[in-house]
Amino acid sequence: MRTTDLIAAAGTLPLATALPSWLPLGRRQAGSAITVDLTKTYQTIDGFGASFAFQRANLITNMADKTKQRALLDLLFNTTTGAGLTIIRNGIGSSPDSSSDHMNSFAPRDPGGPAAAPQYAWDGKDSGQLWLSQEAYNTYGVRQIYGDAWSAPGYMKSNGNENNGGTLCGVAGTNCRTGDWRQAFADYLVQYVRFYAEAGVPVTRLGFLNEPEFSPGYASMNSNGAQAADFIKVLHATLEAANLTSQVGIGCCESEGWGNQVNMVNNIKSAGAEDMLAMVTSHTYTGVPVWLSEQCDLQGQWTSTWYQYGGAGEGLTWANNIYSALVSYNVSGYLYWEAVQWPSPTTNEKLIRVDQQAPYNYEVAKRLWAFANWSRFVRPGALRVASSGGSGVKSAAFKNVDGSIAVVVISTGGSASTVSVKVTGGAGNVTTATGWVTDQTHNCESINVTVAADGSVSGSVAARSITTFHIPAPPPPPAANGSIEVGKRGWRYA
Repeated sequence: MRTTDLIAAAGTLPLATALPSWLPLGRRQAGSAITVDLTKTYQTIDGFGASFAFQRANLITNMADKTKQRALLDLLFNTTTGAGLTIIRNGIGSSPDSSSDHMNSFAPRDPGGPAAAPQYAWDGKDSGQLWLSQEAYNTYGVRQIYGDAWSAPGYMKSNGNENNGGTLCGVAGTNCRTGDWRQAFADYLVQYVRFYAEAGVPVTRLGFLNEPEFSPGYASMNSNGAQAADFIKVLHATLEAANLTSQVGIGCCESEGWGNQVNMVNNIKSAGAEDMLAMVTSHTYTGVPVWLSEQCDLQGQWTSTWYQYGGAGEGLTWANNIYSALVSYNVSGYLYWEAVQWPSPTTNEKLIRVDQQAPYNYEVAKRLWAFANWSRFVRPGALRVASSGGSGVKSAAFKNVDGSIAVVVISTGGSASTVSVKVTGGAGNVTTATGWVTDQTHNCESINVTVAADGSVSGSVAARSITTFHIPAPPPPPAANGSIEVGKRGWRYA
């Protein structure tokens, strides 16, 4: 499958009537206290994102209405008015053409064998993904660009076709008459990184498989763990030779489910290739992946609602899915399947459905706003810290690289409540904070919060909502001599 049907769906929430947020506090659930402990830490967060593979990027890139084009980009990446997504997952093409939703290869023809000079033909578009990545990088500051190949070009594989599975020629267990294509495929992937670099977009993560246990009639490539380890060693050495290992990390293996992923990772460890990986990726989970790199609801009919009955496509369900991944399984990166897609199929595999023809109408699912309450405030490099307490709510807390603190609170029932948040373990003197709510009628919108003399932050949490409290970093102490020396620091995004 291009997406997995093993969806991490939340259970049905209790049936209850939500009290409107404007009712006096006396009519709401009694207040509760959440304690955040900065001294107890967990995983580092890489970010939140979505994919633009299979020409979905073209829905935005080729849009003639530039006002709507900018509106869609803002919805996805703007940290003030949109979801503030921080990871892009692009598809590395293997198709000899661009018909239908094919992702075209920049090496469509066999050059005459694996040792022959490759015949690269870069179109500067990459199925619309390059322009979109440039916008995300330059305008919105997105720094995690993940290129993932569903397949090698067909002539590099055992079945001679980019579709229907087949295995990369040269890995253990293959005996292709055309020879060993491992190095040629590694060179191909590194050239992809170079093309993006020439366009001003540093690729930071590189994958070479997608659901390797599945052999569908579109771009796909089979692999077991030993074969993956075999190629990882070649790819890592090629990145080293190109002086790219400080910029680009390898990801593997995008399995349909975590069960197969565990087997593959164990084989990769046994082969001594584990340390060559920057991340482990999977499309659903029953264990502890690093990134959940492709999640969606493929079964339900399209819905843009926040909460109706706890359905798999509802916004509140996805707020809870992200919570479970980060808190219960220590996931570092969480990606939805498609950011945008045309209306057909009428499922929830996209965050925004967009018409391909003028006037380019679009509809935003509440799933996007569920992401917003996480991604806008829990930024790349944030460290998850302990949070406890609270009645009728569950919480997750994070300390960002800039010193700010985000506390995400999800209401688990049908009554609104007042919540106070107290940060311990070195928060400094908390004097200001903001609060942001998403529910049936709000899209990551500001709420009133108060800060007590002891630094506790209090605000209303609506019924069946996600509310994020954001505490800015305390100002730095003044320099002892009355001056501040500014040094130079170099940044590398990985």
